Amino acid sequence: MAEDLTTVDFFRDSRLTEDPYTFYEALRNKCPVAREDHYGVTMVTGWQEAVDVYNDAETFSSCISVTGPFPGFPVPLEGDDVTEVIKQHRDEIPFSDQLPTLDPPTHTNHRALLMRLITPKRLKENEDAMWQLADDILDDFLAPGQGEFIKGFAGPFTLRVIADLLGVPDEDRAELLERLARGTHGSGLGNADKQLTKTPLEYLYDVFAEYVEDRRAQPRDDVLTGLATATFPDGTMPEVGDVVRVATNVFSAGQETTVRLLSTALKVIGDHPDIQAQLREDRSLLPNFIEECLRIESPVKGDFRLSRVPTTVGDQQLPAGCTVMVINGAANRDPRRFENPDTFDPERKNARQHLAFGRGIHSCPGAPLARAETRVGLERLLDRTTDIRISEDKHGPAGARRYEYIPTYILRGLTELHLEFDVR
Repeated sequence: MAEDLTTVDFFRDSRLTEDPYTFYEALRNKCPVAREDHYGVTMVTGWQEAVDVYNDAETFSSCISVTGPFPGFPVPLEGDDVTEVIKQHRDEIPFSDQLPTLDPPTHTNHRALLMRLITPKRLKENEDAMWQLADDILDDFLAPGQGEFIKGFAGPFTLRVIADLLGVPDEDRAELLERLARGTHGSGLGNADKQLTKTPLEYLYDVFAEYVEDRRAQPRDDVLTGLATATFPDGTMPEVGDVVRVATNVFSAGQETTVRLLSTALKVIGDHPDIQAQLREDRSLLPNFIEECLRIESPVKGDFRLSRVPTTVGDQQLPAGCTVMVINGAANRDPRRFENPDTFDPERKNARQHLAFGRGIHSCPGAPLARAETRVGLERLLDRTTDIRISEDKHGPAGARRYEYIPTYILRGLTELHLEFDVR
């Protein structure tokens, strides 16, 4: 008898690391809003149902956004309105001081602070610098005619781009980037078998705290001064820790997302010579190609919410205190929204309707940066090569590839991508 995939432990079964999509499909076919049996989490796999949850910040708290059922809420949640219980105990949850876990009005203030950093003017200046940053790294990466893409290009490129965005002084960048290259991964986040750490980037906290304190004492004409002196919407000056958390959130989360997006894009390009030829022939396809990469392989598998009061999602009634997981990767392949959802189509008309960057007040503020980084990286790779191929020695032949993915229930992305290329 075939195994009922809906009974598989999504959070611990290693088989779902490589391919979670058959599980998503089975769960969605059962019901787009269904309670899993292992930890009592309500899994949302339908596109419209996911949008409804993301857009309802009044009913759903984000306090468990990145932790979900591990370790869960610190006290029992009883009654028909747990709003006050959440307020009293939310600081006991790991990562409770991070932007994705904050609720209004605290989230509103911190998000506004972040958007004063990622301004259209600053993004444009940052994008202008990306072209040279990409070429500097490609000079070394392309020379051998083969290489591991994530460590060889995607990681260094995105770290340098964000260092430029935040205005990290030139004299500090070498040490900062070297430390971060070792420390931005493997924190245990999204791994049910590892202990969650409060802050996987403590070094980065210390660095930016020094920057903020220095620029407040001695303002200069630089980006860090703008970051250090930015105020909340009501004009009050944030604590140093508030500014530091915003900066480190941009640095760590933004870098991680773009690395995964770039690796997905190169995997598609290497696995599909026909699509690669299309992109080389018509670069205007690149923006939509990037959206389809986000749809087909969302860098974030999903996001958690906690219901404050009884509510209904889809046709399912949920009690107060219900842990909900909105699964972006499942919603992005909902056949009710996307035709032939498992097929990669670089010209898909509604590709941008994906939920890779979420929806509502917690939609990813760094989305424009991630899109720009990926487009610039792809442009320069295509400019400087005539062919890009997946390494058969490392990943096997076409039709029988072997790829390894990050072993977490939060993130989706390759751990390595070995390429071969012909340099122009």
